[in-house]
Parts: sequence; structure tokens; C-alpha cells
Amino acid sequence: MPLSSTHIPLGIVAPSFALPNTVDGKIISIDDFPNAKAYAIFFICNHCPYVIHLQKGLVEFANDYLSKGVAIFAISSNDILNYPEDAPDRMKKVALDANFPFPYLYDETQEVAKSYHAACTPDLYLFNQDRKLVYRGEFDNSRKGNSEPVTGNSFRKACDLILANQPVPKEQIPSIGCGIKWK
Repeated sequence: MPLSSTHIPLGIVAPSFALPNTVDGKIISIDDFPNAKAYAIFFICNHCPYVIHLQKGLVEFANDYLSKGVAIFAISSNDILNYPEDAPDRMKKVALDANFPFPYLYDETQEVAKSYHAACTPDLYLFNQDRKLVYRGEFDNSRKGNSEPVTGNSFRKACDLILANQPVPKEQIPSIGCGIKWK
């Protein structure tokens, strides 16, 4: 049964993190990008059909927005003992096969997911240049099983507004996906 993302309060500051990138083993921190114009954080995993449905769209979004100064991170926090398909070696394979232009980070302790109040995959967050939360919600209105194309229009609109120094509407539709697999 699908789960909705948690609508945490807008304006909270993005918690810091430092996690290993499963592709190259380097530790990546949100603090490594102090001059970003925005910060996009995707809580995803390998096996969730909702993530798989959006995966190409997430890559297209990143390819369009990295050059505009948006720092983008994908994080998997799932319990790999009960869900071995989400283990770091398989994360690396997914990242390489899908040509992720962003780091795919492993949150082994699940502390980062907890600090962001992440509830499902995908759970998508967008922060402004001051690292204040301005958007948490759906990528677009496409869902696994409906006929709507994956466009990323909801997330892209919010990002475009940030980049134009315009306010992002507070009315936001939650993301829907598989629940994070907690230990």
C-alpha cells in the first residue's frame, strides 16, 4: 500500500549530512556546496516501483538543473538486511546503469532520513540557497499505473521559482511511494 510523504513545515533548515557515494566511495556532504542556488534531495531506493517509474525523469531533471547551480543528492536509507536489493553495491549498479549525474548516497544508520522526516520513496525536498525548505512533495502528477507522462513539472516549477527569486506556493501535493524500510 502506498505511503504519502510527511508535510514537514516549510522554512526548516536542511540538516547537514556526510554520506558515502556508492559509485566512488567518496564522502559527500551538503556542506560541500555552499554556493548552490538550490538544494534538491531525493530519498529513493533501487526496488521501489514508484521510484523506478520516476527514475528517468529524475535524471533528466538533474541534467537540466545541475548546470543552473542546483546541488542534487539521492539518498537511500532502506534496511539492507531485509531488502538486500538496496545494498550499496546494487545502488552503484543502478546509478551507473541509469547514468545518475548526482551522487547516490547510502544512509546506513538511517539518521539522515530521520532528520529529514523522510517517509517514503520517492520523498523529494527542495531547499533555497539559504538551505530553507521551500518545497516537499510530488515530482509531478504521474503515478505508477496512471497514464500521465513523467515530466517533473511540479518539482521543476518550484525549482524555477527559487532560481528566479520568486516565492514557491505553499499548497503542495505530497509524494507517494513505498514506505522507507526501517530497521
